[in-house]
Amino acid sequence: MKNLLFIYNPKAGKGSIGSHLGDIVDIFTKRGYRVTIYPTQCRGDGEVIARQWAKGFVRIVCAGGDGTLDEIVTGLMSAGVRIPIGYLPTGSTNDFARSIGLPRTIKKAAETAASDRLFSCDIGRFNSRYFVYVAAFGLFTDVTYETDQGMKNIFGYSAYLAEAVKRLPAARAIPLKVTYDGNEITGSFIVGLVMNTDSVGGMRAIPGPDVKLDDGIFEVMLVRAPDNIFEFNSIAPAILDRKRNSENVLCFKCSSLTVESDEPIPWNLDGEFGGMTGMAQITNIREAAEFAI
Repeated sequence: MKNLLFIYNPKAGKGSIGSHLGDIVDIFTKRGYRVTIYPTQCRGDGEVIARQWAKGFVRIVCAGGDGTLDEIVTGLMSAGVRIPIGYLPTGSTNDFARSIGLPRTIKKAAETAASDRLFSCDIGRFNSRYFVYVAAFGLFTDVTYETDQGMKNIFGYSAYLAEAVKRLPAARAIPLKVTYDGNEITGSFIVGLVMNTDSVGGMRAIPGPDVKLDDGIFEVMLVRAPDNIFEFNSIAPAILDRKRNSENVLCFKCSSLTVESDEPIPWNLDGEFGGMTGMAQITNIREAAEFAI
């Protein structure tokens, strides 16, 4: 039989994955897999287990939110192991699952995770770390990992919005220098997104049209700090309608970029805290991971 490692986050979403374990293992077994199950014990645990154990398996499947998936992919990339990845999206938002069209029900997602239909997807490298679909800084980008897990379990995406509103008064501009493809952008920014997805925070409009997850290209959005209330009011429409001209919202595509700040700033990688740094070198590694779809 083929060895499959199943890592799941028991606290993701509404914590309902435990009641489905029997069905999930049965589906994997019927597909010819011998299953090893591991429930994550703390944040970052999935990365450690994937890095240390993956070489003994022909497939790895994870269940949880995008943060759990990030841990698994980071573990595999760090270990230099390329095996197919199955994903059961049981988190609160599940942006990446939307982007690659995974089923929303656990049983159907398990069947997909065990299938032989694979998609080679780009992976982002952020200094020495990795991310699956988004690296972000600035206003609201800490909401996904600062929002109370109990609130997320009860209210889902609405919990993110409530937490975001609380942070509005604390918004601050961050002086940056961004370089890509021979271009240089300087100024003070309140938000930055480096994306390989067609959905961020449950909103498909943000990455823009014609997004491909296997072209080696990021979609980038930088939002300048507004000088007055009129500029502030123009930002939201420009973000949601990328065709609208706005000096405050800059959108471009690139395969790599460098973001420099005068002091270390916090980054969000796939919805989880990605560390503090004053120099972020971000590179798209084309078709670096295979996902069962």
